Amino acid sequence: MDESGDPGGLVKVAHLLVLSGAWGMQMWVTFASGFLLFRNLPRHTFGLVQSKLFPFYFHISMGCAFINLCITASQRAWVQFTFWETSQCCLLLLSLVLAAINARWLEPRTTAAMWALQSVEKERGLGGEVPGSLQGPDPYRQLRDKDPKYSALRQNFFHYHGLSSLCNLGCVLSNGLCLASLALGLQSL
Repeated sequence: MDESGDPGGLVKVAHLLVLSGAWGMQMWVTFASGFLLFRNLPRHTFGLVQSKLFPFYFHISMGCAFINLCITASQRAWVQFTFWETSQCCLLLLSLVLAAINARWLEPRTTAAMWALQSVEKERGLGGEVPGSLQGPDPYRQLRDKDPKYSALRQNFFHYHGLSSLCNLGCVLSNGLCLASLALGLQSL
């Protein structure tokens, strides 16, 4: 960083690459791969893939948020920050906190709830079909209506899954707003 507070070209490039890379990864995992895998893989295979993918995804998101927060927060004394710089620090801190909650607390609980749910489904011969491929009455709805244990497991899974999804969307939105802030600060293209 030079005396004027300009972090230098290499730091700016690193910041942009890490932020845009994190946001691109989040967009892909959230809006493309998840839906494609869900619609084309058997339910339990989809769950297995997600259980392997998500720990890395959340930890990478957390690492990228940490790197970007460190770069942004170290630009100059905090009392000299502009509104945009303060906003960006707050958004990056939010992204870091949400990614950490997902990586360290929600993902392990969601995965454990999924394994418990799948265990009951396997006992009933379910889980090998691709969603939308079954004809007739929904066997999962029938199982939920007849088995209170399964119904409770399903409710527990969707509780953690919903919280995880909200945290993930918060990270996507935070990083998207940071990218928009950077784009608005460009002098030219």
